[in-house]
Amino acid sequence: MSAVAREDFQRSLDDLRGEVVALGDRVLDQLEAALRALADGDADRGERVVAADDAVNDRYLALESDCIDLFALQQPVASDLRFVAASFKVLTDLERVGDLAANVGGYAAAGDPDGVTEVDVLGIGSEVHEQLSAALAAYEEGEPRACREVVAGDDRVDALCARASERVVRALVEEGDAWDVERAVDDASRALLVVRDLERVGDHAVNVAARTLYAVESDPELVR
Repeated sequence: MSAVAREDFQRSLDDLRGEVVALGDRVLDQLEAALRALADGDADRGERVVAADDAVNDRYLALESDCIDLFALQQPVASDLRFVAASFKVLTDLERVGDLAANVGGYAAAGDPDGVTEVDVLGIGSEVHEQLSAALAAYEEGEPRACREVVAGDDRVDALCARASERVVRALVEEGDAWDVERAVDDASRALLVVRDLERVGDHAVNVAARTLYAVESDPELVR
C-alpha cells in the first residue's frame, strides 16, 4: 500500500471510529430518555423513544456496510483488521442497546408505572449508562486500562440488578394478598423485565470494552 493510500485508509478508519462513537452517543441519549420516561410515567416520551429506534437501526446497517467495504476494498494490516472487526461487533452491541432502550420506552408508553415502583430505575439506569459511556470513551481513545475498569464494574451492576429483582419478588409475595392477583403478577413481570433489560445494557457495555481491548492488545480473553 502506497503512502498516499495508507493515509486515505487511516482517514477511513478514523472516520469509522468517529461514526461508531456518534452512534453510541445517540443510543446513550435514547437510553437516558427512556429511563426518564419510565421513572416519570411519561408515555409520550416513551413512544418517541420507541419511534426513534428505526433511525438507530438504519445507521447501524449503514456503518456495518462501511466495515465490510473496509475489509473488501482495502489491504489492512493485522492491527487494522482487529480494529475493523472490533468496530463491526461494537456496532452490533450498540444496536442491541438501542433495542433495549426502545423496550424501556415501550414500558413507559404503556402508561402504567406502578409495576416498576420496586425498581430504582434511575439509579440502576445511571450505573449502566455510565458503564456504556465509559466503554465508548475507551473505544474512542483505545485505552486498555479503561476497558478493564468497565469489565470490573459489571459486578456492581449485576449486584444492583439482583437486589432489585429480589425486592420485586419480595413485594409480590408479601403484598400480593392485598392485590388483584393478575395485576400483581403483571406488575412484577414488567418490573423484572426492566431489570433484565438494564442488566443487558451493562453486559453490552462490557462487550464494547472487551472488543476494544482485543483491537488494542490483540487480547481475546474477555471477548464474548
